[in-house]
Amino acid sequence: MGFNMRGPGGRLDVGEINLKEVDFKHLGRTKEFLLPHASRLCVAMALVIAISYLGLQGPLIISQILDIIPLNDLARLYRLIAIYLGIQGLTAALRFTQTYVMSWTGQQILYSMRKRLFVHLQDLGLDFYDQLQAGRIMSRVVNDVEAINQLLSGGTLNLLSDFVTIFGIMFIMLQKNRSLALVTFVTIPLLFVTVWSLQGRLTAAYHRNRRRLADITANLQESISGMKITQAFTRENLNADKFSETNEKNFQSQMDAAKLHAIFFPLVDVIGAVGIALVYYYGGLRMSIGDSAVTVGTIALFTNYVTRFFGPIRNLVEVWNQVLAAAVSAERVFEVLDTVPNVQDKPGAVALPRVKGHVVFKDVTFGYDPNLPVLHNVNIEARENETIALVGPTGAGKSSVINLLCRFYDVQGGQVLIDGYDVRDVTVQSLRENLGIVLQDTVIFSGTIRDNIRYGRLDATDEEVEAAAAIVGAHEFISQLPDGYDTQVRERGSRLSVGQRQLISFARALLADPRILILDEATSSVDAYTELMIQKALEKLFKGRTSIVIAHRLSTIRNADRIYVIDQGVVREVGSHDELIASGGLYKSLYEKQFAGAETMATPAGGC
Repeated sequence: MGFNMRGPGGRLDVGEINLKEVDFKHLGRTKEFLLPHASRLCVAMALVIAISYLGLQGPLIISQILDIIPLNDLARLYRLIAIYLGIQGLTAALRFTQTYVMSWTGQQILYSMRKRLFVHLQDLGLDFYDQLQAGRIMSRVVNDVEAINQLLSGGTLNLLSDFVTIFGIMFIMLQKNRSLALVTFVTIPLLFVTVWSLQGRLTAAYHRNRRRLADITANLQESISGMKITQAFTRENLNADKFSETNEKNFQSQMDAAKLHAIFFPLVDVIGAVGIALVYYYGGLRMSIGDSAVTVGTIALFTNYVTRFFGPIRNLVEVWNQVLAAAVSAERVFEVLDTVPNVQDKPGAVALPRVKGHVVFKDVTFGYDPNLPVLHNVNIEARENETIALVGPTGAGKSSVINLLCRFYDVQGGQVLIDGYDVRDVTVQSLRENLGIVLQDTVIFSGTIRDNIRYGRLDATDEEVEAAAAIVGAHEFISQLPDGYDTQVRERGSRLSVGQRQLISFARALLADPRILILDEATSSVDAYTELMIQKALEKLFKGRTSIVIAHRLSTIRNADRIYVIDQGVVREVGSHDELIASGGLYKSLYEKQFAGAETMATPAGGC
């Protein structure tokens, strides 16, 4: 099964959800996360039944106490009080045990589901992340898993408790006094009509609230992450108006739900009051004519049970909301888990050994949409220890070449070979262990600078980390930081400049010691002075390994062994810098438009 979100962004991520289309079959699939904890769930269910049963005994004992008080039978009175206190103490102990067991089990379910999702997300290809926003993926791992857990570890047990309570109350009432019970049950049809008529509207309001709250979260995330641009373009007022509009919709949604609750719960309370009034009326009538089966204790018992009877009925609406929320969330979670990675090891894939670095693109055709190729019969070769450069206009297909070499995607035609191995025939891990990549948009992870440099080689010593930083010219600025290599860089390296982040990424690549090095416009974000600092480092970085460079500045590529000029997915020209300039083709045109200025900036007086 390939990745299919039922339209851009997925049916479950945009617009309103039609509750009639909720697919409940995915709830059954959650059993794979429940079965490992079946024994504890059974214990919790047994405890819930025991707690519900003991909860029904209190009114029985109280009714007996009320009937004994006029008889002045102190011995029996003290015994019943002791039994009542004992039941309350036992109930408290069982409730503590049940709460602890379910809390532990619920957290284990959460842990296993989120771990399974996270591990699977690591394996999914870039096509998945191209189609689904990061915030929506996070929502599935956090919010949707929590919604499922609330039903599995809470809602189902509450439902079990409610049913035990309802049927237990009805059974005891019928046993104690059948006629009084039947009079009391007159209100039940009215109660169910009320619940049935309002339940659908309450559920729809509940889901609108979830959607509006998600809109607020998305608006906040976008606004906070783009705050620098917002302030730079003085968009504060417009953004505030947009947030106010989103907030207003949430307010209206919340008020609609509040109105329905304001109608529903008082109606249930009124129906409950009618039930109690019937108990007093009919019970008092029976007592007035001397019916010995109806006593003060009996009336107290029935009024107590009627009060308890309506609580579970009200809870059914909340549990149904949990069921719907969990069903939608389960579909969203399993939609991710069912997504097959676009790139995975095929049966019989071999581990790629430490390679010499001979890379060949042989008649490669590729498109992110197979019907719209972006590369057409591309042939590129980088021999062992050579440096080749890829240049061309924006959108020409240069980065697609890198994506195929790293096997973020697979070719639709032709082959990508490393030392004669087709990259589709080797394991993904062994392939990428031979590659090192430095991107234009440098990724720095939260943690220390030392951790970031060591990212691709966890067994590196502190001395090796510092040596790599020194080679690429990063040691000087790192040493001047408050905690040196142990400085916390915060999210995405916000404490560092663009150039500093780029130098750290060079140190990270050098420390990993890949046989094939890939630079995807890696120096485009640094100033001319910083670029001069890393030119010598690049020479050391290139030495002894095959390097493939997507060029942005002339100084990075002019000494390349070969330059491939790509335009509209086709290799138009191949040669050295001097050869391509002399030929007067596309490369010369690009050079005159883009690189000439860069050469002037990058080359100080007296040469470099």
